[in-house]
This record gives sequence, structure tokens and C-alpha cells, in this order.
Amino acid sequence: MSEAIESSKAPEPVGLYPHARRVGDLLFLSGVGPRERGTKKIPGVELDAEGNIASYDIEAQCHSVFRNIRYILEDAGSSWDKIVDVTVFLTNMKDDFATYNRIYAEYFKDNRPCRTTVEINCLPTPIAIELKVIATM
Repeated sequence: MSEAIESSKAPEPVGLYPHARRVGDLLFLSGVGPRERGTKKIPGVELDAEGNIASYDIEAQCHSVFRNIRYILEDAGSSWDKIVDVTVFLTNMKDDFATYNRIYAEYFKDNRPCRTTVEINCLPTPIAIELKVIATM
């Protein structure tokens, strides 16, 4: 038996999927990016006239992604300290990993979940980072 979870604070999904799904004592979050709820605004991203990324601030995106994850966890009845696994998708490992890794260490200093970080060539919206999270309830 599973239950779909929709957060009232996290950005609206860009497709047909819930923010998270609870299965037993586990909570599986869909991919979470840095967008803000109710807008197309992406913290730290400047787009050109064609909608392509002109510049971005990976630090601003990291903080926004982590905030969105916290929103989903809290709305689902879980919490940051119950995260057990994180998959991170970066679009520019060479330029962004060091900054992302430093910020990640700030947020996860008291909880050290398993983690996988992979580079991909793009994400569905003009963002540089997305996280996939599994937590306990």
C-alpha cells in the first residue's frame, strides 16, 4: 500500500508525478530542483531571450533545492534527519562539484545518508542540480 504526498510549499511538479510517495515506513521523493512554488523563477538562474541559461549560481540553487526537500519531508511527516539516501544530478560536475559538496556538508553534518552524485547533460527545466531522496518516516 502506498500514499502519494503533495507538498503545499514545494514547487509544483513539471510532470504527472507526486512530490513524494510513502510506502510503509519509507518516503521516496521525486526529483527536486530549485524552482520556487507558484512561479517559474529559479533562484540564481539568468535566462537569455530564448530561455537558455545565460548564467547561474550553483550555491543559490543548492540552498533552494535543500529548502524544497525540507518542505516536502515536513509536509509528509518526516524530517531532514530521517534522510537515508540521496542521489544528486549535476549538469556541470567539473565547475560545480566543489561548491555543491561544501554546501552539502553544511546541511548534512549531523546526518550522513548514503549518496551518489552523477553528471548529466541537462535537466527538464533550466537548472544545474536536482536531488532524489529516500527517507524514513
